[in-house]
Amino acid sequence: MAASLLPEAAQKVFTPETLRSAAKQSEGIHLVPLSLRRAIKKFLRDRDNSHMNRKVLLLSESFNRIKDANLQLAASAYRDLVDDPFRPVEHLAGRWKIQSAYGDIGLKYREDETVAYVASRMPAVYSACHRVLREVRRRLPDFSPSKVLDFGAGPGSALWAMREVWPRSLERINLVEPSKSMQRAAQSLLQDLKGLPIIHSYDSIQALNRNLDKHDRKHDLVISSYALGEIPSLSDRITIVRQLWDLTRDVLVLLEPGTPHGSKIITQMRSYILWMAKRKCRKNGESSNVASSDEKSIVQPKGLLKNGAFVVAPCPHDGRCPLENTSKYCHFVQRLERTSSQRAYKRSKGEPLRGFEDEKFCFVALRRGKRPQEAWPLDGMEFETLKERLAKRNPEDLIIDFEDQFATEDDAESPFEDALVPYASDIAETNMFHENENEEEEQTHADLGSGWGRIIFTPMRRGRQIQMDICRSTKRDGSVGAFERMVVTQAKNPTLHLQARRSLWGDLWPF
Repeated sequence: MAASLLPEAAQKVFTPETLRSAAKQSEGIHLVPLSLRRAIKKFLRDRDNSHMNRKVLLLSESFNRIKDANLQLAASAYRDLVDDPFRPVEHLAGRWKIQSAYGDIGLKYREDETVAYVASRMPAVYSACHRVLREVRRRLPDFSPSKVLDFGAGPGSALWAMREVWPRSLERINLVEPSKSMQRAAQSLLQDLKGLPIIHSYDSIQALNRNLDKHDRKHDLVISSYALGEIPSLSDRITIVRQLWDLTRDVLVLLEPGTPHGSKIITQMRSYILWMAKRKCRKNGESSNVASSDEKSIVQPKGLLKNGAFVVAPCPHDGRCPLENTSKYCHFVQRLERTSSQRAYKRSKGEPLRGFEDEKFCFVALRRGKRPQEAWPLDGMEFETLKERLAKRNPEDLIIDFEDQFATEDDAESPFEDALVPYASDIAETNMFHENENEEEEQTHADLGSGWGRIIFTPMRRGRQIQMDICRSTKRDGSVGAFERMVVTQAKNPTLHLQARRSLWGDLWPF
């Protein structure tokens, strides 16, 4: 077994409880922080809110037109066709593309579209970014970025999420946003916050490179959220992603809407970065062999980037996506409580608007270096069947003590305890206990080995068996992946059956 080749200290022993804690990656209904809700409310109060419902509707329709234009461009070989869907919008003072020497870099937002975006889309984008970055923190507990680049920052949705996930480590954040109205909105939303890191805003990556020295261009974390889908050309997307990867020192996160088109973009960019990293490793290997044959000593500088790349999340492998060229696509969902602006300005089709909404998204987080060769979590674990577990029961444990079923006079609660008024100190003490519980939960995390599969869709319960669609690695080195349907029954393995009952869409599954 490959696990026997690993040192004993590297093999992590899991229990059924720690397995469930490490595999938990999904999040329940997410509450937008109070500071962000107040900032959005203040931003909208200072702007023109007339006909806001119509502005939100027009913004949604413009997103649909952009998606249709991108689909037409992908099916056509002529670049001139991309201008046709935008011409009527441009004549109506709508949105238009921003072009640079490196190709298309996105779309420009007018002032009314920016206000509609902040009111309707910013809380959902923030929740998706928070969900992704929170998983990156759990999978990389020693990773605390100090210098961050946010490409396509918009009104700063990802910036707010980074402040929640890493509140103490952030020192400098560079924002790249071509739309001036979005830059003004991000500045207005952040003006009342204290303890902010150093924030600089740029119109493009080229402007960022011109203003920074060569040794200051590398960032610990680079994130692009809901921006690549606004670039219609595949070649321009590849150019942008290559530039973002060159600016990445450690981790790159790409986030897109949970649509077939968004999933296709993530799959293409994931494959390109992994292919580019492998090609660079082969070139470096050939150059090192030539240097060794010539007997030359080469001193490696400290700032040299790591060779190679691997996927931190959601994929447990670095091979080809098993859902590629199929009718299914990899995406996830995050439920959030709607803010007051969303409830006020979003429309529903003749039905009352719900208090929550589900934001579908797809993402990939890549890290420089090679994937760690970790032991698989179920290596060395033995599970007993339900029949064996029932056979080990002690007959005395089955005896019911009926005296414990009735309350005695000594156990009766005094009316004085019911009349107690909770104080703020009591709430503070309760929060302290909850904080300790969260710290203990964060200590148990899933490693970066290939032994953790990913639950892609909602598990289906049929009687005492649970069916799950899982993307997993078929090799120990994580070079090949597969998409499988796993059936867990209570009779064969009650321990994993309990974990499957508590698993949700997006959680990990141990192998």
